[in-house]
Parts: sequence; structure tokens; C-alpha cells
Amino acid sequence: MQLSCPMPRLDFDVITLGHGSGGLLTHKLLQSGVFDLFKNDLLDQQHDGASFELPGKLAFSTDSYVITPAFFPGGNIGELAVNGTVNDLAMCGAIPRYLSLGFIIEEGLPMTEFWEILVSIKNAAERAGVKIVTGDTKVVEKGKGDKIFINTSGVGQVHPKAAIHHSRIEAGDRILISGPVATHGIAIMSVRKGLEFETTIQSDTINLNHTVMKLLDRFGEGIRFLRDPTRGGIASVLNEIAELTQLGYELEQKHIPFDEQVEGACEMLGLDPLYVANEGLFLAVVKADIADAFLTALREDENGKQAALIGEVKTEHPGKVLLQSRIGGRRVVNYLTGEQLPRIC
Repeated sequence: MQLSCPMPRLDFDVITLGHGSGGLLTHKLLQSGVFDLFKNDLLDQQHDGASFELPGKLAFSTDSYVITPAFFPGGNIGELAVNGTVNDLAMCGAIPRYLSLGFIIEEGLPMTEFWEILVSIKNAAERAGVKIVTGDTKVVEKGKGDKIFINTSGVGQVHPKAAIHHSRIEAGDRILISGPVATHGIAIMSVRKGLEFETTIQSDTINLNHTVMKLLDRFGEGIRFLRDPTRGGIASVLNEIAELTQLGYELEQKHIPFDEQVEGACEMLGLDPLYVANEGLFLAVVKADIADAFLTALREDENGKQAALIGEVKTEHPGKVLLQSRIGGRRVVNYLTGEQLPRIC
């Protein structure tokens, strides 16, 4: 893979325990390219934190990424970490502004891999329009980690038209999904040891903040609720809000978009795609009178070309999620029990 930023000359080929000591090797690691790569006015202060001012209502989110493998079809743990926190802020109706970046690196990680992850973080942050303003690096002994874990925390300004909360959901509201489900989870499974199969499936990891902001500009408070269905898939998200709102959520299987390869892989592995993780799409619950216009606008966006209206909120069967199958039957879609796909994000 050709990197957009050349790797600087380093004294070591792999990460050593000394790189996490806080001493000379840590200083060299940061000064030999990391600070230049993420260069901005706040990070340039090289302080223990970042001081800034943001007007209006703010949103804050944090997430940790322990995915295995760290490199997968369509991306790596670095861009996943940026996109994940950016998307969490966007689901709050917020415009992401600043991120922190924390690494836990296993001793022995090749410097070339670390640099590739750093460049992916830089590119993802630039696409999202956010700044990396503070961070931390720790190194653990070989065998005590799995190459690299990343934590990202983010701060954003809530859009003035946003009113995103499950308490605003009402019977009659429509449920939409921004694209085909289960793509990320199956992309990861395609490269897991012992589960390889021929596929062109790539992770759908992408930042969604620009897409969501355009929708908020146009539809504002007509958007009741947003959530990116990562671990546990769309089934888990809908069960959470069904329990919180004590309303019923009815889905039409025939309207849920699937990539044919993804659906085939799920059948082969015995997985229900409704529970498989996603990283580049979101669920939206919107007022019925804007649903068609919302769907049209979403399909005009690069990140929503295969968006679909997949269900409706009802007063019947409160606290439950029901799926109308393609062949006409109905079944309850319960919470995921256990871990279907471990270390997926």
C-alpha cells in the first residue's frame, strides 16, 4: 500500500518498551513525525491537554478500539478509531471539532505498521474536518496486547436544529437505514484465521458527519433519533430504544438492504445479519411527514445511495422489535445473547 506521507527515518524497526517510557525514545518517536503529521495550533503546544473555546451546546463521546486484525479489507484500526468517534458525535447531532488520541501498543509492532496507522488517522481526520489536539502513548510487553489498541475521545458543537433523543420518538414515525447492513462485520470475518473465504467485501468504515449535518440543515427537529449500529448491529440498537420508549418497532425484511455477498457469507457462517456490526451507516427515526423527502435527500448523498425505509414505530407490542419476513411470517427480534463476532471494532 502506497502511503500519502513518507515515513521518517527512525532509529528502531519496531516499537520497544522504551518508546512508552516517557523518556528519550518517547520524545524521538513523537518528534520524528507524529507531531508534524497531526500538526495544528493546539497540538503544537505539546501540553498535557488542549485548551479551547467552543460556543453553544456541546457533545462529548469516547470509544476504545481493539479490533483484530488491525488491518482489514477497506481500512485499519486507525481510521476506524477516528470515524467511530466522529460518527458517535454526529449521532448526537453534533459537528465534531476536536479529538484526543490514545495508543496502547504491544512491544514489537513494526514501525512501518504504526506509521501506516498514523497516516490513516491523519487522512480520516482531514476527511471529517476534525483536529487531533492531545493524546497519550503507552507500550506493553509482548504478549500483553494485540499489536495496538486505540482510544479516541471527541468534542463537538450540537447543530442548532438538532433535537436527537429517544424520548421524542412517537408512534407513526418511520425507521430508515442509510445503506446495506453487516458489511463491516463480514469484512473482518473474511480475514480471520480459519474463516477465510473468497470475497470482495470491504469494510464500510467512513465518517458520516457531513451527511448528517446536511440532513439536519434541511429537516431539523423532524429527525427524532440517530444511531450508528456498530456492535450488536441494527437489532441491538432497535431493542435498546424499544425498551426505553416502550413502543413497538416493526421492520420489513424485504426493504432492508443487503449486499448479496454479505448475505451469502452470513448464511454460510450461520450469522443473522441484523446482529452483525456496521461502521459506515446509521439508523434514523424520523417524523412520518418527512420520511419520503428524507430518504430522497439521503440517497442523493455519497454515503446514502442505497438508503431505505425499513419500518415503522407502533403502539402495538410495546418494548419489542418485530420483523416481517420476505415469505410473510413475523418473528420477534430479541437482544443479541452473548458475543456473536468478538473483537469486531
